[in-house]
Amino acid sequence: MKSRNGFANTEGMPKTVFQSDIAEEEKNSGPSRAEIRKRAFEIHIERGGIHGCDLDDWLQAERELQEKYKNNGKGTKKN
Repeated sequence: MKSRNGFANTEGMPKTVFQSDIAEEEKNSGPSRAEIRKRAFEIHIERGGIHGCDLDDWLQAERELQEKYKNNGKGTKKN
């Protein structure tokens, strides 16, 4: 459906992600999505590869990595 200005109504449409958005996210003091994804997969494997726990794995990975960044001081990543 078009609005009066001639552009389609984009309410409810997924947000387009641009490289600049990703670069900005990586500058933040927290873990990147790639880091969270990797840790969530590790948790999934540690759990025995049981399906249906993906959200729990993601949230656990997010918590662990945020705590790691917090403890390492203002987001500096230490391995």
